[in-house]
Amino acid sequence: MGGSYIILAGVIMLFSWLVSAKLKSKFELYSKLQLRNGMSGAEIAEKMLADNGITDVRVISTPGQLTDHYNPSDKTVNLSEAVYNHRNAAAAAVAAHECGHAVQHSIGYEWLTMRSKLVPIVSVASNYVQWILIAGILMIRVYPQLLLIGIIIFAATTLFSIITLPVEYDASNRALAWLENKHMLTAEEQAGAKDALKWAARTYVVAAIGSIATLLYYISIYSGSRRNN
Repeated sequence: MGGSYIILAGVIMLFSWLVSAKLKSKFELYSKLQLRNGMSGAEIAEKMLADNGITDVRVISTPGQLTDHYNPSDKTVNLSEAVYNHRNAAAAAVAAHECGHAVQHSIGYEWLTMRSKLVPIVSVASNYVQWILIAGILMIRVYPQLLLIGIIIFAATTLFSIITLPVEYDASNRALAWLENKHMLTAEEQAGAKDALKWAARTYVVAAIGSIATLLYYISIYSGSRRNN
């Protein structure tokens, strides 16, 4: 399966690059589409939180690009400087999406709860799993159990990437529904926000597919070694 995996990995990497490039171009495009209501990303976020009865979540600015996220531990919607300050369709989409996570947290959305429980495990696993897998492959004839340990740890990261999919899609759906129902955007701005979030979600799909393919590859190596012993 080695050669087949290399080809598959190459295809996934290429597709990931294409999706990322498309996402970047979409956000650049919709960053030029200024909101008719004149609201900034921060103002969009604060209004969505208020409309959903959420009063214990703060909206703050965080440095960097594509650093937007919701932190359930301290209940903050963290918006990158471009999103926090700017008044365009891309900023509105991202701000509302991150507030979608805050809404999920407030209602106890089960997929977000599951992902949050995996965060500590994945944070630790991501620092060591590749080294364990490499060592497991090198020592597979002597100590095959090491590769199995690596596979189990990597499976946790794969599960995390799979669980992330419904969390991200649901947050986008909540964001778009709120933007539309509250008439926050014009038809053109709404279409832009929807398109931007669609391509953002596809990056998570590619990541999940890549993780699943890699997991299957390591499983095949372990299974092959067991058959040869």
